[in-house]
Amino acid sequence: MSDNVLLSVQDLRVWFALRRWGFFHAGFVRAIDGLSFELRQGEAITIVGESGSGKTTLLRTILGLAMPTEGEITFDGRLVHAGNKEDIAWLRSQVGFVQQDPYGALAPFMTVRRILTEPLVINKVPKHEHGQRIRQMLEEVRLIPVEDFLQKFPHMLSGGQQQRVVVARAIMLRPRLIVADEPVSMLDASVRVEILELIKNIQQAHDLSVIYVTHDLSSVRYFSERVFIMYAAKIVEKATVDEIVHNPLHPYAQALLTAIPDPDPENVSRFREVPPGEPPNLINPPEGCRFHPRCPRIIRRLCDADEPPEFQPAPGHFVQCWLYK
Repeated sequence: MSDNVLLSVQDLRVWFALRRWGFFHAGFVRAIDGLSFELRQGEAITIVGESGSGKTTLLRTILGLAMPTEGEITFDGRLVHAGNKEDIAWLRSQVGFVQQDPYGALAPFMTVRRILTEPLVINKVPKHEHGQRIRQMLEEVRLIPVEDFLQKFPHMLSGGQQQRVVVARAIMLRPRLIVADEPVSMLDASVRVEILELIKNIQQAHDLSVIYVTHDLSSVRYFSERVFIMYAAKIVEKATVDEIVHNPLHPYAQALLTAIPDPDPENVSRFREVPPGEPPNLINPPEGCRFHPRCPRIIRRLCDADEPPEFQPAPGHFVQCWLYK
């Protein structure tokens, strides 16, 4: 592994067993099915895909909240075993988590001070450091004056302020990686850019790595350096933001760009290009390329028969599609 690689995920599989009547095996849900990537120190990447593609399961597995079926996760050169409590405790002290729903992520019976104190107590940070660090984090997420927020409960804050508290809690232990699971999808449009800019500024100030998960490609170009397109538990395309926005190769990536709303009424007709159909059943996924039942460019007896390997049509641009063999 390269010296500047912070996180390495190799051939990861996360399958959830199904049971009938609570006892009998009824198959598996292949939530992650053979996924590999590396994240460098200080780099921000975005994982894009529709609901059910496996984005959140990937984050939960990186955080140790879901158990890998196969594969390896290496963080800062240390192989993390999901069944080892010491490994998971160490990993969680190095990774901050920004949840999708800020109100649901904050205990309603805790004040902001207590919410931000909890990770410090759990990780045995000296008590005399608590007050200074809490004030520093609140100032960093622009909840000022600090005294106006310390004794407030979550219901007394706006949605944007709640998400700022969540971000402050995520960086409280000074982690090396931030994972953000659609952190602005529950917020008003006017607040979304502010929260994304906040996370970006924090990343740059502290040289943090960031994994940003979203289903909205329109926000990608303002936040990350590389984009991973995820479909049906697999990463089907990896490239820089400019390459994905201006030269998407996989038909699914092209469909995601086509689906971005356009306020110009003259461009409404382009929505007809979005492939029909629904994402595949991950209990019994289709043979071959998993996108082929919806793909407008399918190659018969190839796409529907064999799963494509990863091709590299251009430097740094990887795609799993038979069109580029």
